[in-house]
Amino acid sequence: MNAETILEIKNLNKYFGPTHANRNISFSVKKGEIKGLIGENGSGKSTLISQIAGLYPRDSGEMLLDGRDYCPRSPTDANCRGISMVMQELGVVGSLPAGVNVFLGRTGQFTKNGVVSLKALNKAAAEQFEKWNLPKVPLNKLTDGMMIETRKMIELARALSVDPQLLLLDEITQSLSMNNRTKLYELIKKLKSMGRSVIVITHDVEELIRITDSITVLRDGEVVGDVASAGTTPEEIKRMMVGREISGDYYRADMKPDYKDDVVLSVSDLTVPGEIEDVSFDVHEGEILGFCGLSDSGIHSVGKAVFGLLKPSRGAVRLAAEGVDIKKSTGALRSNMAYVPKDRDNEALMIHASIFDNFTLPSLTELQGGAGYLSPKKLKQLAADMTKKLSVKCTDIYQAMDALSGGNKQKVNLGRWLAKDLRLLVLDCPTRGVDVGVKAYIYALMKETKAKGIATILISDELTEVLGMADRLIVMKDGRVTGTIRRDEDFTEQSVIGVMI
Repeated sequence: MNAETILEIKNLNKYFGPTHANRNISFSVKKGEIKGLIGENGSGKSTLISQIAGLYPRDSGEMLLDGRDYCPRSPTDANCRGISMVMQELGVVGSLPAGVNVFLGRTGQFTKNGVVSLKALNKAAAEQFEKWNLPKVPLNKLTDGMMIETRKMIELARALSVDPQLLLLDEITQSLSMNNRTKLYELIKKLKSMGRSVIVITHDVEELIRITDSITVLRDGEVVGDVASAGTTPEEIKRMMVGREISGDYYRADMKPDYKDDVVLSVSDLTVPGEIEDVSFDVHEGEILGFCGLSDSGIHSVGKAVFGLLKPSRGAVRLAAEGVDIKKSTGALRSNMAYVPKDRDNEALMIHASIFDNFTLPSLTELQGGAGYLSPKKLKQLAADMTKKLSVKCTDIYQAMDALSGGNKQKVNLGRWLAKDLRLLVLDCPTRGVDVGVKAYIYALMKETKAKGIATILISDELTEVLGMADRLIVMKDGRVTGTIRRDEDFTEQSVIGVMI
C-alpha cells in the first residue's frame, strides 16, 4: 500500500448463512479518487460498502485504512475514522426532526445538563447544508412524510457533517431529480479537489463513467473487472456485469404515439395546496403518459393524488366510462387502479413480510369464494406463478422481502399489481435502484400492459426513461403543468429541458 492509497481491501469475504455475498474481494481507493462500483442486483456491492461503513463485520480478509488495519465496530466508529455512508434504502428516523437526523447519534455535542439545545443543533445543521451547497430543508419538521429526495439530502448532510475523508454513496442518484443530481455531481467534484475520496454505486452506467475516475465491476460477489473510466464504454461495463453482451436498446423502437381514443381517466383542475395546482390531463386506453420535472415540480404528488392518497382542495379525478370520481385509495383499488410508489420499502411493500404475503394481499378480494372464503391453494398458486413469471431470485415464496435485492423487491412490487385485472397503472420511478437487466424486464412488462390496453401514468426523474417509453410527456414546474410534448414532435432531452427550466 503506497502513500497515495486511502483504502485497500484484500481477499474480503462475507457470508449470510449459505450465501457467499462477497468472495475474496480485493480492490483499492486512492486519495482524491472517485471510484465507481457496479454490478447486477445481488452482486455484493451494498454488502461490500456496508463492511467499509461498519454496518457488517467481515468474516475474513483485510481492510487497511491509511496503511493501518481497519475493522470498524459500528458506523459511528467508521465516522470517527473519517468514513461515512449514504445508504440505498432510507436511513432517517421518521419520528425525529430533520435537524436531529443530521446529527443522529452525535447530539451529545449540543447537550448541557442532559438537555439537547435544538437551537444550537439546528444552527449547526443549517451550516452543513450551506457549507456543501445542499438544498435547504425544514429542520424543525419531522422527516416522516417528507419526499424521498428531501430525506436523501438529510442523509447526505449527515454523512458530510463528519467531514469524511472517504464518502460512500449507495444508489443515491436515482432518488434525485435532475437539478439536485447536478448539485451532487458538483459536490463530488468539490470533494475530489479537496483530496477526499468517494465510492459511488449506481446502475446508470453512462453516469458512472462520466463522474468517476475508475470503475470496479462485481458479479456474483466477486471482482470481475477494474477499469479506468475514461478508457471504457457502457457496453464493456455491461458485458462484465452479466458475463455476456447486452444491448442497452430496451426502450420502445417506434417514435409515434400509439394508443386508442377512449379516455380511461380524466383529471381536471386538480389542486393539492403546497403540492400541485390546476393540473388537468386525460390518459387513454393503451397510453403511457409520462410526467417529468425538477425537484418540487409536483410530479410525484400527481401520482398520489390520482390514486386518492392526497386529498385535493379542488378538482376531480374521474373514471371516464362510468363517470365515477376517485376520492380515496380504496375507491381506486375497487376501480382496478394500481399505484407503485417511488419509495417501495416505506410506502409499498410489507418489507418484513414474505414474498407470498406481498404478492397475494392486493388480490385477496378477487380470490375470495362465494362465502368470503380464501383458498390457501389459490393463494399459494398465485404467489408461485408470479414468482416464476417474474424470475424473482429467492429461496422460496415464504422468504422475507427484506432479504431480497433491490431489483427482486421491485419485481414483486410491480408484479403483485400485474396479477390483477387492471385498467390504470401509476408508476412512480419504477426502475429506481435496479440494474440494467431488471430495467429491461420492467420496460418489457410496460410494453405488455400497453398492448393489453392498460393505461399507464409513468412518473420519472430519468429523462431518458420517459422519452424512451411515453406516448406523451407532461412537463411540470413548481406544481403546475408547463408543457405537453407528443412522441412524434421534438421528443429530445433538449426540448424537454427547455420547457422544464
